[in-house]
Amino acid sequence: MVLSGSEPMSKQPMSKQPMSKQPGSAPVIGLTTYLEQAQTGVWDVPAAFLPQVYFEAVTKAGGIAVLLPPQPVNTEIAERILDGLDGLIITGGKDVDPARYGQTPHSATDDPRRDRDAFEDALVTAAIDRQLPFLGICRGAQLLNVALGGTLHQHIPDVLGTTRYQLGGGNFNANEISVEPATHLAELIADTGVISVKSYHHQSIDRLAPGLIVSARSDDGTIQAVEVASMPFGVAVQWHPEQDEDLRLFAGLASAARKYRAARASSESSAQ
Repeated sequence: MVLSGSEPMSKQPMSKQPMSKQPGSAPVIGLTTYLEQAQTGVWDVPAAFLPQVYFEAVTKAGGIAVLLPPQPVNTEIAERILDGLDGLIITGGKDVDPARYGQTPHSATDDPRRDRDAFEDALVTAAIDRQLPFLGICRGAQLLNVALGGTLHQHIPDVLGTTRYQLGGGNFNANEISVEPATHLAELIADTGVISVKSYHHQSIDRLAPGLIVSARSDDGTIQAVEVASMPFGVAVQWHPEQDEDLRLFAGLASAARKYRAARASSESSAQ
């Protein structure tokens, strides 16, 4: 398969740590994918693509993974998609189109993937409206910030003079971040100190969108995690938790998705 230049694949094994699973209660988690030119056998065609580590993390955390390819979307379509989900993951990949936050492209910014931008914007907006639990990963954190009215630094080396967050060549780099106390992220990982994460991004959040709070930063001030203040579970991180053996974020999403499904079933039953 041909990989997205902003989203390398890792063969790192997932955690063997057992996750709590309740028979018959596995939540359905949708994961966004991206369209790439892909080669397999005699075929060389555009295809929906997502590294296995993403949906493997979901299954190991006790969820059922469903892949969501970019497609024409409007509010009604987004709502119908979310009707079938208990949780959502906005995955990593190519840069968000700078036009969505009022900027011209930097020379290092990826060519726009407007179909994916529009699809994910509609999904995450609808998820917030209905309080559907979601997790944003790397691009997912940036997309969330832009969807809610924030902006991005288009090229971190221009701002901080470092390539520590994207070494290139598909090599994830370890970076230390500080988790803010009294945040959902701190509760999820049971840690408010300095932790090491896997990074592969050359952009980051600049102006924070209304409704978001910062839940982690690195020592140079780069925002590393945000969460939607009004949601029980609306968390987005700049790093790649699917590359680590630690599945706590995925387990947290799966747990929140179970609760969401149970509450929805109870509401539907009461309405009958």
